[in-house]
Amino acid sequence: MISLTSAQLDAWIAAFVFPLARILALIVVAPPFSNAAVPTRVKLAVGLAVSLGLAPALPPLPPISPASGAGLLILGQQMLIGFAMGFAMRIAISAIDFAGEVIGLQMGLGFATFYDPDSSAQSPVVAQFLSLFGTLVLLAINGHLMILATLAHSFTVLPIGGAAIGSGTWLNFAHAGVVIFASGLLLALPAVAALLITNTAIGVLTRAAPQLNLFAVGFPITLTGGFVILILMLGYLGTPLIALFEHGLQAMLGHFVSAR
Repeated sequence: MISLTSAQLDAWIAAFVFPLARILALIVVAPPFSNAAVPTRVKLAVGLAVSLGLAPALPPLPPISPASGAGLLILGQQMLIGFAMGFAMRIAISAIDFAGEVIGLQMGLGFATFYDPDSSAQSPVVAQFLSLFGTLVLLAINGHLMILATLAHSFTVLPIGGAAIGSGTWLNFAHAGVVIFASGLLLALPAVAALLITNTAIGVLTRAAPQLNLFAVGFPITLTGGFVILILMLGYLGTPLIALFEHGLQAMLGHFVSAR
């Protein structure tokens, strides 16, 4: 007859629940898993499958019951780590969204918005287009598998029940928000520069021929020029987007390590 003790049951539950908390927290935040088009059941199934696959290879866990006070603290810590790692990758997509908003504003399409299920708000059309393009690039380079590989490596760098996370780590993640504006402006810079030249030329033309209607002439030119520039940009966006995603992957663990 097989007999099991409560300590053995607690150890088996902890070996599955503790890593599951970090994995599900990352899936909720990190792209492309966090996309609203992915059903919640699929996200949960992916989290359970990854947790089952990683559980046998994890370092030894502390002998703490998940239902105890210390166990609940560890669960909360694992959720925070997962959220922070997912936030590092979310910054990359947010930078692409910001670039799309800047380009759309310069094109004159700032008023053209659609409902974005990810942010539950109205988002410019160009921003949504570039966000989808960036997600496709992420999938094309197997970025989703790299995210899972980084997540698996995090259990070695940040073992469950290890040292508490210092305030410097969260300060690093707060400073990482600068990437949204810096990278977003760099991605939008070619289109912004070209549209600035176009608007300057329209201004000079309007000054030379005041009888021309600025709104009737300028808007179609900037709109057409913006689409042409956007089409030309797509062939060259792959390299900066890959560099941006690599930065996000490094930041997933780099902010924890650099704060030690």
